[in-house]
Amino acid sequence: MSSKTALLEVIALGAEDAQRAQEGGADRLELVADMASDGLTPDEATVREVLAATDLPVRVMLRNADSFAAGDLDALRSDAAKLVEAGAREFVFGFLTEDDEVDVEACRALLKEIDGLAWTFHRAIDHARDPIAAYEVLAELGCDTVLAAGHPAGVGRGLSVLQQLARREPGPALLVGGGLRAQQVHLLRAGGVRGFHVGSAVRPGGWKSTVDAAAVGEWAALVGG
Repeated sequence: MSSKTALLEVIALGAEDAQRAQEGGADRLELVADMASDGLTPDEATVREVLAATDLPVRVMLRNADSFAAGDLDALRSDAAKLVEAGAREFVFGFLTEDDEVDVEACRALLKEIDGLAWTFHRAIDHARDPIAAYEVLAELGCDTVLAAGHPAGVGRGLSVLQQLARREPGPALLVGGGLRAQQVHLLRAGGVRGFHVGSAVRPGGWKSTVDAAAVGEWAALVGG
C-alpha cells in the first residue's frame, strides 16, 4: 500500500460475507472464525469457499487461542501448511511473550511455513509493553502490515500511538481497526493513515448477521475520501 492509496479491509466469516464485502467496495478481507474469541483460524473448507467466492485479496487468521500467546505452535504450523495447500496466499497472526514483547521465535516458526507470503501482525501489538519498539521488531521480521488500535481499549484511546506509528512508514503499513468509528477516519487520514479495518461496523445486525454491502459502501467512500 503506497502512502497515497486508501485501503478498506473487512472481516469475513464465510463466503456470503466475502461476496457482500466485495459488492460494497472493500479492498481486502480478513478471514476468521469465532469472533467470540476475537478471531481464530478458519477451517480449510471455509478458506476454499471464500477464495472461490471473491477475487479480493484474503488474509487468513492463524490463531488457536483466546489470547496473544502462541499456544500450540505445532498445531499452528500444521494449520498454516494446510491453508497454504487450500490456496491461502496471505495471512494474519501475532504473538507476545510472557513479558509482552513480540514473540519473534513463534512468528519465525510460522514464517517458515508460509515461505515469503504476505502477512499482517494483528492487534497483539496493542498489548505489547512498547508498541513503538514492537513495530520496529516487526519491520525487521518482514511483515508488510500491522493492525493496531493503539490501545487495548480501542482506537478512541489509541490515537496518539497510532499517530506515532503512522510516522514510521515506510515500513509495515499501518492498518487501523478495533472500535474504529467513522468520525475518527478524517483525523487519522490527516495523520497519514491510509489503511482501515472494520468488522462490526458493517454488520448492523451484529456478528450473527452477514456483512451489509451498503454499510461497506459507506465506509469505502469515507476511507477513499
